[in-house]
Amino acid sequence: MATALLDEPAAPAARNRTRPLWLVLLAASLPMFMATLDNLVVTNALPVIARNINAGIDELQWVVNAYTLSFATFILMAVGLGDRLGRRTVFLIATGLFITASALAGLSTQPWELIAARALQGVGGAALMPLSLTLLAGSVSERMRPAAIGIWGGISGLGVALGPLVGGAVTQGWSWQGIFWINVPIGLIAIPLVLFAVGNSFGERLRADVIGLVLAGLGVLGVVYGIVRGNDAGWSSLEVLGALIGGAVLIGLFLVREATTTAPLLPLRLFRSRSFSAANVVGMVFSFGIFGSVFILIQYLQVVQGRSPLMSGVLTMPWTLAPLVVAPLTGFLIVPRFGTRLPIAVGLALSAIGITWIGWMMTPDLPYSQMFVPFAVTGIGMGLIFAPSSTAVLHRMAAADHAKASGTNATLREMGTALGVAVLTAVFTGAGGQLTPTGYVDAARHAVFVGGAVLAASVIAALFLPSRSREHGDARAEEGVEVTLDTVAVGAGAE
Repeated sequence: MATALLDEPAAPAARNRTRPLWLVLLAASLPMFMATLDNLVVTNALPVIARNINAGIDELQWVVNAYTLSFATFILMAVGLGDRLGRRTVFLIATGLFITASALAGLSTQPWELIAARALQGVGGAALMPLSLTLLAGSVSERMRPAAIGIWGGISGLGVALGPLVGGAVTQGWSWQGIFWINVPIGLIAIPLVLFAVGNSFGERLRADVIGLVLAGLGVLGVVYGIVRGNDAGWSSLEVLGALIGGAVLIGLFLVREATTTAPLLPLRLFRSRSFSAANVVGMVFSFGIFGSVFILIQYLQVVQGRSPLMSGVLTMPWTLAPLVVAPLTGFLIVPRFGTRLPIAVGLALSAIGITWIGWMMTPDLPYSQMFVPFAVTGIGMGLIFAPSSTAVLHRMAAADHAKASGTNATLREMGTALGVAVLTAVFTGAGGQLTPTGYVDAARHAVFVGGAVLAASVIAALFLPSRSREHGDARAEEGVEVTLDTVAVGAGAE
């Protein structure tokens, strides 16, 4: 998406503004930081939430998945609405929606209330992420745009990495409701900043694919619901089979719709690119294995080992913070030399090794000294994947398709997260897992092994990415086309 924005001309309203770079960055990044932070901020609070509002393991996973599913469902729609109604306008509405939903989450006393509030948060977050970057790029000079986008990316990564740590610290020092209430003052400060520092802009005003949105959202929701209910209601029950089959049918109808409509939410032609298709498979499967495992392992530290929420966040820092160091180095040093396929494949392999390693050693009294290395290995693996994946998604993609391509990739990764949490929790509960010190470890080990196996299998998908020689060949071919066109233009001008 960043590359796409470098190719977009700034909107007239944004071009006339001369606000300081730091102020524009602050205005555009504050709401985005809230959205990325809330993706994982709730993980360390889950055991405390379970005790305080009497939530079971199935309800806890909906606290996570309600956010990720609504986030994934509305990303592409939010981009289209921003183009039609004004990006700053939709961004401000989304900020207001996000802080309202955060307040509702903080006031929740029942699991269903918290789940509904998290779903509303996800709708707001879906607009904040893509529109934040678009507004930033349109509000700074072309010379400063690469630096601004780089800083924006660092803030985004920091939000994801700090989520478990901030969630643990606020839960322990204040209350679990505090992880949601902190969004309210941040959002209220951000709204006037955005109005002052960021100009409004518009894009191509295409017809909104509301039918596609409904089909995709209900389809994925049906599949996830069926997986969540499978162990309790029975995998052959009408409730579960109806949800799974109905969800699959709706997803099929969505694909038919996208192949035939003139303004698709998800342009299927993008999947003609081998790099784009492979990168999206990798992104979805990677999110499935990693974040499904995170859901299980963070609770292991508290439920089984009795760690505090804050300590759980601190102990997972080798995992969550390693990508902040490894990802930029990978983008600058490894991808230009080796292409995208090698670092992604190695990163997936390291992630699979780290996750499986933890599952293999997992016991109620496992010392942290034995967890540190596999946590770090997993974090390094994640860092090797992030930058090359973004590059692979946009490989040979027309500039006009960059936003849709990046949005599609983000959508599929969020869906992978939701499915990973649902499936690994189903494995956990199917193995007799309970949220007690004595009933957790054996079942958790089964779930973590599944996560590691999925990551190992995703290495095969990575091998379908173009090789470095193929990538360089494509680049030379594109340069040749440009030279030919320039020659023709010069010849035409001479005539």
